[in-house]
Amino acid sequence: MTTRPFRFAAVTRPQGDGASWQATARQIEDLGYSTLLMPEGVHWLSTVPSLAVAATAAPTLRVGSFVLAAPLRTPRSAAWDAHTMSVLTDGRFDFGIGIGRPSMKDESAVLGMPYGSAAERLEQVAQAIRDLRELDGDRRTPVMMAISGAPKSRALAAAEADAIHLAVSPLMPEKELAEVVAGIRDAAGDRADQIDVATNVYSVNSELMPEMSAFLGVDAAMLAEHNSVSYLAGEPAEMADELERRREATGISYFTVHVGAYVNFAPVIELLRRR
Repeated sequence: MTTRPFRFAAVTRPQGDGASWQATARQIEDLGYSTLLMPEGVHWLSTVPSLAVAATAAPTLRVGSFVLAAPLRTPRSAAWDAHTMSVLTDGRFDFGIGIGRPSMKDESAVLGMPYGSAAERLEQVAQAIRDLRELDGDRRTPVMMAISGAPKSRALAAAEADAIHLAVSPLMPEKELAEVVAGIRDAAGDRADQIDVATNVYSVNSELMPEMSAFLGVDAAMLAEHNSVSYLAGEPAEMADELERRREATGISYFTVHVGAYVNFAPVIELLRRR
């Protein structure tokens, strides 16, 4: 379904002081990942300043928000931060944005921001992208949109995003996932071949962090039982073969590998780079 080259990003966040975070960024760079992605939550350190520190520590690594929640800031503020990051990293910033998880209603209240309807939050996403394009001028900061099943979100992403992350159940059957990707590509029209479609890898060889298991409501055994696209097992060569098969079957070429899995997954990147 796609011949786009593979992309791999490691997903993590600061767990200690600045030195340990910089060391994490350098490790991800050394492991062969193209990008470090950081999730957002008001109970963690702030995303954009953290990514600025990571980008300074690892000068060949891309960094990106995974993803900024539209209701936690105004669209112009999100665009301003994204444009600033793009300029100061010499184009190594990916602007990830979405309408926010259901729990973001409480988080927006902490920041004194209104939490609108799904339609209002989607319009915030659209406005942030418009504002970013205005600020960028001739520059084009890559935009990643996280989307689930809403048709209007998919339509906006197909029209505007450079990468689309499928925020769907890790137990979604592969056939259904392929249908979602096909629908996005159809909606994108002439832009289809320019868009990276991404999905998560949560577990490699039965590893799944307790925090992630609680968040997802599944464990590694369930992922394996359902033949989840978020789960990989075997020797590196077997996992590389499986990713090539999945790319052919689903059209997905961008894989975001989460903390707890990205170290053991790294040999797969090296194998695929040599093929």
